[in-house]
Amino acid sequence: MRSSNPVFSRRGFSRDSGYAGFNAQQPQAGGPAAGTNPYAQNPYATNPYAQDAQVGAPPQAPERTGVMTIDDVVARTAMTLGTVFVTATLAWFLLPVDVANINKSYGIGVGAALVAFVLAMVQSFKSKASPALILGYAAFEGVFLGVISSAVSTYVTPGAVPQAVLGTMAVFAGVLVAYKRRWIRVNRRFYGFVMAAALGFMLLMLVNLVFALIGGGDGLGFRSGGLGILFGVIGIVLGACFLALDFKQVEDGITYGAPRQESWLAAFGLTMTLVWIYLEFLRLVAILQGDD
Repeated sequence: MRSSNPVFSRRGFSRDSGYAGFNAQQPQAGGPAAGTNPYAQNPYATNPYAQDAQVGAPPQAPERTGVMTIDDVVARTAMTLGTVFVTATLAWFLLPVDVANINKSYGIGVGAALVAFVLAMVQSFKSKASPALILGYAAFEGVFLGVISSAVSTYVTPGAVPQAVLGTMAVFAGVLVAYKRRWIRVNRRFYGFVMAAALGFMLLMLVNLVFALIGGGDGLGFRSGGLGILFGVIGIVLGACFLALDFKQVEDGITYGAPRQESWLAAFGLTMTLVWIYLEFLRLVAILQGDD
């Protein structure tokens, strides 16, 4: 299982024509699996649940323990998202964005965002999952989300945060249903398109930020007005595409018996993607409400 997200990551598709993270072919019954399953423990990694062994058939691989399950992914994701929620709630109440404290609160929020980014980058370049890094990222990301959500709710519209949360949940549910029904086919072409689109999107946002810092205002206008609405929708669609990649990688990890520790990477990827979608929804709602 490998994590694909808007954070620059070394993890991605295998070199064959298969899906994300693993070779796409299933291990063949009675045949060598070393070239298909990266977690195979012997050259005969066949179905461990087969009840009838044929005479002369190769030995069956014993059922592995300590492998990733959907329960592991759900539990770890609940921990990371729960950490984000708790620290966001604390930041909302402890770091008010009123006139007297706005500079201090913004400073802490921006600092937390930078720390979260550094922790995410460190984890992205590690070969193994580090629960401490992942939970640390979630904690600092929550502080940033709490401050920015409080600011939008205070100075734009009180209903922006619930709308952004509901929008994020709707996208998650919609992509999950579409993925389970195979309306979305996650293959190398899909992966390449999403990564190219995400890279272009981030480069445009970086250019916009540079122009904003130099000339003030909103730079090239990619984050306000009509262009802001357009790019907000594009950002949400990209987030939905990354969710599909995450779902495929979780499925592959379970199918091929990835180590249980890999469930932390699944939680890390899902958390980053959901944060991305939430922020795009929050920005989009703020723009739409500001135009009213």
